[in-house]
Amino acid sequence: MKPILQNLAEMTAHRDHLRLEVSVLSTLLKLGHIVQVRALELFTQDEVLMLRPRSWSHEGQLVSSEYDAASDPQRIPLAQEPELAHCIATQGESAARASEQRHTLWLPMWLSGRPTACLEITQSRRFTRHQRDVIMGVFLVYQNYQSLLDYSERDALTGLLNRKTFEEQFSRQTGTPASPGEGEDTVRQWLAVIDIDHFKSVNDRFGHLYGDEVLILVANRLRTQFQSQDSIFRFGGEEFVVLLRSLTLAQARQALERLRAAVQTHVFPQIGHITVSIGFAATQQGSPVEILGRADQALYYAKEHGRNQVCFYEDLVNSGALQIKVAHDEVELF
Repeated sequence: MKPILQNLAEMTAHRDHLRLEVSVLSTLLKLGHIVQVRALELFTQDEVLMLRPRSWSHEGQLVSSEYDAASDPQRIPLAQEPELAHCIATQGESAARASEQRHTLWLPMWLSGRPTACLEITQSRRFTRHQRDVIMGVFLVYQNYQSLLDYSERDALTGLLNRKTFEEQFSRQTGTPASPGEGEDTVRQWLAVIDIDHFKSVNDRFGHLYGDEVLILVANRLRTQFQSQDSIFRFGGEEFVVLLRSLTLAQARQALERLRAAVQTHVFPQIGHITVSIGFAATQQGSPVEILGRADQALYYAKEHGRNQVCFYEDLVNSGALQIKVAHDEVELF
């Protein structure tokens, strides 16, 4: 029992979801008789619940996928794993599949009322009652700690990821030079900055309670307009940031225009209609500070030239509306 307790202590020392995930897989591998462990991600793509391996064991080593969810070649519809699909549909605790030489146990994990991940444990013999109890104990510690990490990463008002989480995630990202000939059909990642127009007047006229309600309702629109693989943050005040993954330029424009139109047409209680301005840029070239600066420049251009519009940084530069600003190495991101 002592090695298990040591591994649990190591698991809860991590402050990062992926490192915690790898640590729990390592703990499970040390229980004996287990031949493979995988951490599976559950996500929605084109309104279909999908499944893909995010971390797994291979010849005694633990590896993680180099792909994002939407472009991972190993992703499959959840329906292809009927036992697990039934377990999730019925909000069950676990699912299993057994054959003569392969026994698999799935343990789905839920955050904020939705399935987000699943541990898959496979061995060549039947799971004993003791094994299942130990595995479930490790899993419950993992799930509870994941919930604590998730809570610490979210904005208390809107439930979106907070600015601290954005800083940690985006600062780890390094821009890579775009390949020659990249055009509008190239799948890339994008950073969009979204700001509620005239938000101060909402607070001044109606009070902060109504202002908070506007922030919550805009956050809800953000959740419904973007895919599960996209990351949405409340950046501060009335400003939000979205990292859009695996989209062409045309698709990114369409997604942001849909959001702008959805906010414009929504009737907010007591207040009526509000609008948002949006600036966005590609994330493939430059340092994090440069990428964020480009999206910010596009946002401010949108706000200074009529508001309620979506502006793309490269369009503004190509048209001469904006001049390229070079960020120096000594400038910090935040």
